[in-house]
Amino acid sequence: MELQQYWQAIQEKICHRCLDGDPNGVCRLPAGEECTLNSFLPQMVVTLANVQSNSMDAYVSALRRHVCILCDHQRADMACRKRDDLECALDRYYPLIVEIVETVRETMANDEHPSQSH
Repeated sequence: MELQQYWQAIQEKICHRCLDGDPNGVCRLPAGEECTLNSFLPQMVVTLANVQSNSMDAYVSALRRHVCILCDHQRADMACRKRDDLECALDRYYPLIVEIVETVRETMANDEHPSQSH
C-alpha cells in the first residue's frame, strides 16, 4: 500500500528523534492519543503532492490550510494551542515531512517508470 511506504519512511526518519518517542522510535504518547503524523498521513501526502515550490513557506501554508484545519486542536482563527506549546509533531517536523514525502513520491515514480529515472 502506498501510504505504508510514507509511514515507514516517517517512522525511520522522525520517530527515533521525536519528543514523543524514545531513541528506538517507540511512541510514548499517552493512551488514547494518536500521533498527528499518523492520523493525518493521507491528507499530508495529498496536500504536499499539490505544492510545487522552492519555498518551505508554501508547503507550511498548504499543510496548515488543508491538514491543520481538520485537527480538533485548530481553532477557527487558525490558532492552535498544541502548535503554540510545541506539542504538535506535524508542526515540529514540517521540513522533514516535506522531504520524506517528496523522496518517497519520487522513488515510487521511478519504480513505476524505471526508464525515466534520472
